[in-house]
Amino acid sequence: MHRRHRRTLQLTALAAGTVLLATACNAAAKKDATTTSAGSSGKSFTLVTPDSVGENEFLKLAVTGIKDAAKQHDGTSKVYESTDTASQQQNVQAAVDAKPDVIVLVGFEFADIVAQQAEKNPKQQFLMVDACTTKTYKNVSCAVFREHEGVYLAGAEAGLLSRSGKVGAVDVLDTPQFRRYSDPFAAGAKKVAAKTETSTRFVGGQSPFDDSARAKEQANTLLSKGYDQVMAAAAAGNYGVFEAAKAKGAFAYGVDVNQCPSAPGTVVDNVIKRTDVAVEKGVESVLGGTTGTTVSYGLKEGGISLTGLEAGVDSSKCVIAQHKDVLTKVRALRDQIVSGELTVDDPAAK
Repeated sequence: MHRRHRRTLQLTALAAGTVLLATACNAAAKKDATTTSAGSSGKSFTLVTPDSVGENEFLKLAVTGIKDAAKQHDGTSKVYESTDTASQQQNVQAAVDAKPDVIVLVGFEFADIVAQQAEKNPKQQFLMVDACTTKTYKNVSCAVFREHEGVYLAGAEAGLLSRSGKVGAVDVLDTPQFRRYSDPFAAGAKKVAAKTETSTRFVGGQSPFDDSARAKEQANTLLSKGYDQVMAAAAAGNYGVFEAAKAKGAFAYGVDVNQCPSAPGTVVDNVIKRTDVAVEKGVESVLGGTTGTTVSYGLKEGGISLTGLEAGVDSSKCVIAQHKDVLTKVRALRDQIVSGELTVDDPAAK
């Protein structure tokens, strides 16, 4: 699967443990940064990505968000695409030197760099998406996601679609943070089919984020026991889960972006992180004077969704597009969560 999800899951681990130390660098930023002008209000916004955007849907949404923010405020936006640790540092420095109204950064890779820059430049506003600094700064705002709400809905789909009554998950590691991608999946399935049997297998090993073979092995363990719906939360190993499911005629669920095109007929749906929503709303909040806070985006805020609940599902190549009746029931559950009638337990909050 795409690198962004591997990084997202690593962020969760780092939040619970040690954050990698990065040192600031005053080298020049990449020359291929792109600038978009939306008007002449003087408002300016800069986005720095941890990787090249390319076909990475997660980062493409962030680019959309920064452009929409510029359009709304009749201002300008600039995007710096990084490729490695050195360019990440260079691009952040270049963004700071340009002194835009808000600098937006996606990913845990920027946590230490932003902390250093925030102290040196107290008048510069930063917005971190899908991550945050360890220490709180008045000029650093953060946007994080309640992934467990979307995972719960995907689990409900699995419970409604399972023929064997067995729904499982392949998760990266057995920790409360990573169980946000598996425990709610089981809970959602049992909500709609109380007798559903559930189980989770963990990738583990020396390289849990990048071990497709081991992820495939764990998926096959579930499939051999009759599990026919599997949540794939194995980071880069998701492709191994998809391969295993396809070979057995079973079904899987993706994360972060639409992974259905990678395994048409096998991937039912995906838990989507709407980075464009987090960027656009985050910028709006900063400009409105609310800074130094962490805002959580879930179903209610439109920061978490399913491919099946988004426009364009019919062309998404997702299996769920063939099950309108299931989507109707899942929309009802989503509405209950949004209204507060239904609360999804967060394993990381226990």
